[in-house]
Amino acid sequence: MLFCACLASDDWHRRSTASLSQTICLHSDMRVPHFSLECLTFLRQHAGLSFAGFACMRRSIPSTQALACFEAAARHESYTRAAQELALTQGAVSRQVMALEEFVGVALFRRTRHGVALTPAGDAYARKVRNWLLGMERDTLDLMAHQGTGGTIKLAAVPTFATRWLMPRLPLLGKTHPDITVHIDTQTRPFLFADTGFDAALYAGTPEQVRNWPGIEAVRLMDEDVVPMCSPALLDKAAQRAPGRAWQPLHPQALADLPLLQQSTRPQGWQQWFQSVQVDAPHALDGPRYELFSMLAVAAAHGMGVALIPPMLVEAEIARGELVIACAQPLRGERSYYFITPSQPPASTVLRTFSSWLQRSAQQSVEAQNR
Repeated sequence: MLFCACLASDDWHRRSTASLSQTICLHSDMRVPHFSLECLTFLRQHAGLSFAGFACMRRSIPSTQALACFEAAARHESYTRAAQELALTQGAVSRQVMALEEFVGVALFRRTRHGVALTPAGDAYARKVRNWLLGMERDTLDLMAHQGTGGTIKLAAVPTFATRWLMPRLPLLGKTHPDITVHIDTQTRPFLFADTGFDAALYAGTPEQVRNWPGIEAVRLMDEDVVPMCSPALLDKAAQRAPGRAWQPLHPQALADLPLLQQSTRPQGWQQWFQSVQVDAPHALDGPRYELFSMLAVAAAHGMGVALIPPMLVEAEIARGELVIACAQPLRGERSYYFITPSQPPASTVLRTFSSWLQRSAQQSVEAQNR
């Protein structure tokens, strides 16, 4: 008697009252009795059965060759061009696609006057197969490059934080963990890890946005507190200083008379800041608007006005003397920066190492700002 395990949900089955929780599968393509997975341990321990025969269980994974042929044919919507790309005959590509269609039981292409075209199901499947093949190629190249040691992390990140905070610190990661390579792509919105090739994400958002992101683990790195920043020349005009004296931050009231640079994604920023310091500022909403902190930093460094910017995003400009703090009164931001990983599968050793390094770096950055 051949025993097989079925991975379908229970509502596809009917259970008998047998003591071994025997289950008869009602799937039309299964013609042998089999046992539900929870009874396998019982059978092994009490029935003395050998389960070598379970090697006959097949996972529903098509051949890589069939998937590669399908992906190329889907991309070109042509068996001929797919065959040319893969150095195969047109007939070989056609047979692989037909075998794949038979395997999944769904038509992936339809015949047209000019050749073939994807069906809706084929179009959706092609996108998933393409991502899977690209991920496999990337992982294979990474394995070859590292020769089995260390590993790589494909990171989705908000652009300004990645460019201005993370990347200047990556050389330090390279010194302490030279076997870890980080690939970075831009991503500003939540996404499903299962639909992408990302291993983790650096995300800027509110606690509520993070809570509503399904299937993730989140570690808060730092808050997005902003302070007024401007060029030394603009600060010098607003408050004259004696030669050789350091620039002194302004009183909050003095900022109400300076040109203000607005952030289009936070149009109420200056209004909230003036309210927090109890200053009446009729022109708090005036001024040119820029979307990114990096744009605000450039505009402020060129003397165009005062901008509300997180200090950790302009460390280089502050070190070069291009930006100074105009008023040391921070505004607590609604957002924070988070390190996001999928809750399943468990994080790899490489990912855990990177997470620990990232948290230490964030803590050092916060401590440096508070000095």
